[in-house]
Amino acid sequence: MTNNIDHDRLFKELISTFFVEFIELFFPELMDYLDRDSITFLDKEVFTDVTEGERYESDLVAQVKFRGKESFFLIHVEAQESSRK
Repeated sequence: MTNNIDHDRLFKELISTFFVEFIELFFPELMDYLDRDSITFLDKEVFTDVTEGERYESDLVAQVKFRGKESFFLIHVEAQESSRK
């Protein structure tokens, strides 16, 4: 029996739950400018490549006050289930 785990969904859930800690760990220089109380996660945004006709969905979009202005952080997650050879 195969155990199919949605790794992307799990990582998105982890990052949204620990968003401040994620930014603090990977982008510590941004923390002085980030209003922690203003973080709001938006529904998926859909982008269309007009020339190719393909649709893309963003992974995680957070609306945040950054340096006193409304800003958006887009986090793209590519979780792999196995190592590449």
